[in-house]
Amino acid sequence: QVQLVESGGGLVQAGGSLRLSCEASGRTVSRYAMGWFRQAPGKEHEFVGGISRNAQSTYYADSVKGRFNISRDNAKNTVYLQMNSLKPEDTAVYYCAADLIGAASTTIKNSYEYWGKGTQVTVSS
Repeated sequence: QVQLVESGGGLVQAGGSLRLSCEASGRTVSRYAMGWFRQAPGKEHEFVGGISRNAQSTYYADSVKGRFNISRDNAKNTVYLQMNSLKPEDTAVYYCAADLIGAASTTIKNSYEYWGKGTQVTVSS
């Protein structure tokens, strides 16, 4: 079992930045590829990006490429999502997820075994 807890969300103006953290407990996070998803009101979960177990590979949705960056510190059992140049359309609840057998490019929600409860990001115009 892996427990994931996201933090760092909040309200920010368009063009601003936020860094989300996802802290894992239970099993070591280094065993898992990690992904970030988001869900806006009335919409399905959307893949944001992923990172491989050893942080050698990252993969991003086109909507955030060049603005968002995923990193991980396996010694701290934590994964990060740095979000820059935020837009109102980035407003959503952001979730981190762990995938035991996948890769950074695993975009399918059902491939991830463990999920956090999410953190709200609101971008005002």
